[in-house]
Amino acid sequence: MTSKAYVVGVGMTRFEKPETRDWQYWDMAKEAGTAALADAGVPYARVEQAAVGYCFQASTAGQRAVYELGLTGIPVYNLNNNCATGSTALMTARQFVEGGVADCVLALGFEKMARGALGGGAGAGDFKTSPVARHYGIMAAAHGFEMSPPTAQIFGNAAREHMERYGTTEVQLAAVGAKNHQHSANNPNAQFQDVYTVDEILAAKTVHRPLTKLQCSPTSDGAAAAVVVSERFVDEHGLRGRAVEIAGQAMTTDTEDSFASGSCIDAVGRPLSRAAARLAYERSGLGIGDVDVVELHDCFSINELLTYEALGMCEEGASGKLVESGATTYGGRWVVNPSGGLISKGHPLGATGLAQAAELVWQLRGEAGPRQVAGARVGLAHNIGLGGAAVVTLLRKA
Repeated sequence: MTSKAYVVGVGMTRFEKPETRDWQYWDMAKEAGTAALADAGVPYARVEQAAVGYCFQASTAGQRAVYELGLTGIPVYNLNNNCATGSTALMTARQFVEGGVADCVLALGFEKMARGALGGGAGAGDFKTSPVARHYGIMAAAHGFEMSPPTAQIFGNAAREHMERYGTTEVQLAAVGAKNHQHSANNPNAQFQDVYTVDEILAAKTVHRPLTKLQCSPTSDGAAAAVVVSERFVDEHGLRGRAVEIAGQAMTTDTEDSFASGSCIDAVGRPLSRAAARLAYERSGLGIGDVDVVELHDCFSINELLTYEALGMCEEGASGKLVESGATTYGGRWVVNPSGGLISKGHPLGATGLAQAAELVWQLRGEAGPRQVAGARVGLAHNIGLGGAAVVTLLRKA
């Protein structure tokens, strides 16, 4: 590595219910990309590479998206890593900068989705063709396959296992949803800004027991972007006051630990996340005790609990008690998902990881308004995609 990498500009659209706005993915990308460049004070002509993530658009959609920002002929890399796509774009940009390939890279993610529950990937339920066939095979062997959305089903079964193994309660699972909906009330970019009690969350429509609708992330349209630059670029352009260092970052993919136990808890990524966190801590010289604010992948309430354990915020099996104690909201040890998280902010797959980064940059700069975490100096982003990839990023104010 020849250079540190810094985020100097971020931007995102509001995340919307699909078909709410009459826009195309390139409109979303233009809005988020333009906002990130303006935030950095950097013209698109200075961007040397673009790493663009999405899951549901056609090949070379990345080019179509950045053409809205300018026709400069730069290399454009199209990325798809399921729900971890946005953070994969950020990681690609960081590696270009740290490796000396480029001094200024745009990381961009977007998604235009269909209404309704998200499936489990191509051919979900057809174990011969789905890229997550092995994961769903673990679930089917342990729990069978029911008539409910497959992604909710595998996470719901992970929740059942957690309840049986550790005594986690439905109230504790619902507390995750209540916290994140409460947080999103102060986020104008969130898809939802409604506040719910734990009882209201428990009474909502069941998607796959024990998960109710208000504990599940929705499908969403939206985009997010970040401008990643070298230390030389920061100094040459007087951007130190805007810069947030990518202090450490790691991506992991599945190992035997995801499958050997036959547990849905492992198949949905707790070992994956634990390994990524460990590497990110080693690379940054930071630990969970240094972190003030966390944006993590709460695609379902159970995944927030599993991620507490993977990140080292509590002992294995103690995450239900952790959220119930108030340790992960304002006034607690950490503030987790001040944006509202995926559950309430929304989850356009290609944009999610970059929206997490945007929230943390605003927090570390002290620009988060009514969501501001007092004195935040270190932020952690966790983004996971079934099938599988986990990315953990440590951000630190320069």
